[in-house]
Amino acid sequence: MILIPAHNEAATVGTIVAQVRQCCDQPVVVIDDCSTDETAEVALAAGASVLPLPLQLGAWGAIQTGLRYALDQGCHLAITLDADGQHEPAWLGDLLEPIVAGRADVVIGAFPARASRARRIAWGYFRWLTGLGLEDITSGFRAYNHQAMILLASREASLLDYQDVGVLLILHRHGLHTLEVPVPMQPRMQGASRVFDSWWTVGKYMLQTSLLCLARVGYGRAPPSIDETSSNP
Repeated sequence: MILIPAHNEAATVGTIVAQVRQCCDQPVVVIDDCSTDETAEVALAAGASVLPLPLQLGAWGAIQTGLRYALDQGCHLAITLDADGQHEPAWLGDLLEPIVAGRADVVIGAFPARASRARRIAWGYFRWLTGLGLEDITSGFRAYNHQAMILLASREASLLDYQDVGVLLILHRHGLHTLEVPVPMQPRMQGASRVFDSWWTVGKYMLQTSLLCLARVGYGRAPPSIDETSSNP
């Protein structure tokens, strides 16, 4: 299933849905994160199913909703991409190939060159803080296998403000393998990033993600299950 989180992307979401449908015949679902424009109507007209959220959950909340829906529909693979036109649907197959071949649980479409100097500094800081060896940690162009979908649909992965470092740490903590593949990306068709739209937002992002890392979420073995603890004296 192809999952597209969207908030006020009426100007671009129809084009993205149409391009995805040209590239593959899998279900396309737009998760409408309380848009105040015609995002839902445009997505429906383009051939997508739409999940309207009653409350604005942000990018990760919308993606997690989509993952839960995909699992409920019996899907074993999911790909997420943005509704703003940055990600090129023609590269969907490149994300799926390592998963189908069993070489990865999660594949990230990476284009580090898109980042500003400030964002590259932030990425380098988080790589140092977390030990993660990924180049493009904020890319939302990702493919997930069934195991990753189940993990990221769980309560453990809920209430994350951002889809990048927190999600990557949870995947790392549970021993899932994340791989990057190089893909081209386009500038946003309109607007600006809502994660890096102001110095205040950047500062909040850095602080929250640093606290998450310092809490060592994602390090070491996952806690034992209830069955494991009850079987030991």
